[in-house]
Amino acid sequence: MWPDFGWLSAAVETATGWPGVGIIVVYSFLIAFALPGVSEVVLLAPLNLGLGEAGRLTVIILSSAIGKAAGSVFAFHIGQEVKESGPVIRFLRNSRFDVVEWSERRTVEIAQRWGYAGLAVALSVPFFPDTLSIYAFAVLEEDYPKFAAATFAGSVGRLLVTLVGVGTVLSIV
Repeated sequence: MWPDFGWLSAAVETATGWPGVGIIVVYSFLIAFALPGVSEVVLLAPLNLGLGEAGRLTVIILSSAIGKAAGSVFAFHIGQEVKESGPVIRFLRNSRFDVVEWSERRTVEIAQRWGYAGLAVALSVPFFPDTLSIYAFAVLEEDYPKFAAATFAGSVGRLLVTLVGVGTVLSIV
């Protein structure tokens, strides 16, 4: 049903040099609002920038977070338009799984309790598709700069949690 975007993940996994940074930004932008998959794959990019491992990871994390924040703001804009579109919301509400009700309920809980900080924490959960959270939050909120900051922080947090988690597992094994 969905097109295969494995080639894009493969491009990220083999991205090298400064053009590879651009690939990471574009991939992260697309993963935020349209592509299925996980954003953690960017950590596999070899880049080879001559910066050492810490520098390589810093560039990857910041590049990915910038791309994800930009893609999230794009999704946020789409969400602002969708909440004005009655037929789209009606279609989603009448769908088999009522995605809108579930996501609104969860997102409202997070937004009421923690606001944008809650969004950042929710987006920090590794290997969980965050597109639904981004769109659900976008329909409820209206502050572009706070949304961008929360998605940037959540993206950085997600990659750091992944690195710490993988590092911990590898040190145990």
